[in-house]
Amino acid sequence: MTQTPRFKRYRPLWLVLESFLLLFLWGCAQSPQSLRTTSLPVSLVDPQGPAAEWRAMNRLSYGPTPTLMADIKSKAHPKEWALHQLDAARKASLEAPKLPSDLASINDSLPLIFDGARSEREARAAVPAGTRLNELVANKRRFNFQEQTEALFYNRTQVNKAVAWRLASCSNDDVEQPLLARMTEFWFNHFNVYQQKGSVRPFTGHYAINVARAHALGKFEDLVLASAKHPAMLYYLDQWLSVSPQAGRAGQNSRGLNENYARELMELHTLGVHGGYTQEDVRELARVLTGWTVAPRSQDGFQFVMRLHDSGNKTIMGQSIPSSAQFMGVKEGEQAIRFLANHPATAQRVSLRLAEYFVADLPPQALVDQMAKTFLATGGDIYQVMKVMLSSAAFWDPENKLYRTPYDFACASLRVLNVPQDRNKWLQAFGYSFVAGQGIQNWQTPDGYAFNANTWFTPEALTRRIDFALTIARNAPERSDLYPYLSEATTNAVMKQPPLQRMGFVLGSSELVFK
Repeated sequence: MTQTPRFKRYRPLWLVLESFLLLFLWGCAQSPQSLRTTSLPVSLVDPQGPAAEWRAMNRLSYGPTPTLMADIKSKAHPKEWALHQLDAARKASLEAPKLPSDLASINDSLPLIFDGARSEREARAAVPAGTRLNELVANKRRFNFQEQTEALFYNRTQVNKAVAWRLASCSNDDVEQPLLARMTEFWFNHFNVYQQKGSVRPFTGHYAINVARAHALGKFEDLVLASAKHPAMLYYLDQWLSVSPQAGRAGQNSRGLNENYARELMELHTLGVHGGYTQEDVRELARVLTGWTVAPRSQDGFQFVMRLHDSGNKTIMGQSIPSSAQFMGVKEGEQAIRFLANHPATAQRVSLRLAEYFVADLPPQALVDQMAKTFLATGGDIYQVMKVMLSSAAFWDPENKLYRTPYDFACASLRVLNVPQDRNKWLQAFGYSFVAGQGIQNWQTPDGYAFNANTWFTPEALTRRIDFALTIARNAPERSDLYPYLSEATTNAVMKQPPLQRMGFVLGSSELVFK
């Protein structure tokens, strides 16, 4: 049974009254129907003024901190700042993450993480039969990692540390470059793994850092390959168990062919459900990928086992695999993944998803086409695709609104309140995101969380969001530097509140609920 967070158990009358006031203020915002596609041409633009600054800060980071506001004002134009953020994010992605010292174990070498998971299994096996373990011990000190991790709770602690890093990276620019934090969320969600699946749990932080973050602005084929070979993905979709049917019949292994990963690789990671493949293509791809499994002593956690591989000829969407003798074995899978990653259907799908995440729920098709054209012309260079998007009229068009997801809003709250190192606030943000339906790295199915307003814009969700805003911002110092970016109606409503309650109303304003 889900535990109700403390801020939901008690709702004093003054908080209820303030919620109604804030609902009235938020009601001035445009409805989800306004998150529409405009017909502006995809062309180079030169956006100016506070509205463009506000848009850039809230879409290319999770929200305006004092430092970020000073930085964007130091640039001649918001678009110049946006492109600078893109360059900075690419540079940061090629460097080691700046992990807080007590979170560093999520980026240990993979052999060390395998060892930690094995130690937990051994410790639990040694517990006398009938002994009940308090599984909530690790969660009671969820973001306090000063004590040495008990072997019994290694996996759970790794999960908690991975969540803590996501909150630190989205809220603190000293921990992570802000656009890179957003790109990491996007790619983790695109190549989603479920951190509560037992074998996946210790690896989710390493996966987020070394797959989603490290390849966030590189070549898409490298990102797909990194995901395919990581233990988190190999375990999540049971690819590590998939072997040639011949190997099973020969008694070498009883597991047999598993199509889970092959199907999601085509449907979700690359081509899309309308990408032109068939069920036979899925099965052929599954045959290609037999023998791809985990390697606990390997630095990359991956190995290819030839005796478990289906070495026969295969055909995927008209492509013969292996295409020649030099592409046999593990190279068959790499050849197939590169083919899928560079397919025109993949270019359209990836470009559409990026535009939905950064531009609008229904982005202009002309923009998506231009991004896809660049994707194909550059061999899937995500940096170049993003550059096209940031230079487009659609990105800067004020009619193209986005509604913040619960995680997005939680991160924005930490940034607006300027409390990036307050772990009690992290706990509030974590709790809100979870009860609002977007637990961090906690979506069970491979499709990942939706980002659109139709999913998150409901009366119940709005009430919960306002409750959270007023609670986390209670007694927070006022940030008058934000007021020039707020509408006159919002500013008037905020200024009617006592100073120590104003930041809750700022967080609940249409300017922060949307972006």
